[in-house]
Amino acid sequence: MKKILIIGATSGIGRSLAEQYVSENSLVGITGRREAVLQEMNAAHPNQIVNRVCDLTDTQHRISILDALVQEMGGMDLLIICAGTGELNPELDFQLEEPTLQTNVLGFTHVADWGFRYFEKQGSGHLVNISSVGGTRGSGIAPAYNASKAYQINYMEGLRQKAAKSSHPIFTTDIRPGFIDTAMAKGEGLFWVAPVDKAARQIRKAIARKKRVAYISKRWKYVAGIFRIIPAPIYCRM
Repeated sequence: MKKILIIGATSGIGRSLAEQYVSENSLVGITGRREAVLQEMNAAHPNQIVNRVCDLTDTQHRISILDALVQEMGGMDLLIICAGTGELNPELDFQLEEPTLQTNVLGFTHVADWGFRYFEKQGSGHLVNISSVGGTRGSGIAPAYNASKAYQINYMEGLRQKAAKSSHPIFTTDIRPGFIDTAMAKGEGLFWVAPVDKAARQIRKAIARKKRVAYISKRWKYVAGIFRIIPAPIYCRM
């Protein structure tokens, strides 16, 4: 049984990935803040799912919780960090920005470092993070979210460089979705909104191929490319 740990598996992409990996006969550890959902998923697959309540903003306990879960699983081959948050915040209310930074920057970093060190000690492993096309440029209506995803993209590149220099077969994958039909898809004028299950299938395929970077769906790669080359004076007026 392949042993997979998914951080943030109670809804959206994380939950769909968990269900798809269970269908492949993997052992899946799941975390999230909603205990009732975790218990429901565990009850549906008692021999393939183990769970722990874990809040990425819980600085004191998040790693000890993950350690206990991996111990119960008997190891970990694949770590998928799928927990994230963000709000539209054109008024720059810091109370909206702070949870995004706590989760997408501090929580992500702590878990990514923990996972990478675990794989180094084990001698192998695969670390995956779900970032976003939003990390390509800044956003006036969601500044913390886009900035936090840019941080994740660059951090994963740093870990990718570190893995390349390692003597162990450690892989990293940065998944950059566009709009997916989840609660995270906020705002007006959304386009190319992919169904959750379809997005999860594409993500699972990219992970299986050990891709370094994958856009979900592929056409978002071209959108991100266009965003990068738009001159700043024009982009800031958009």
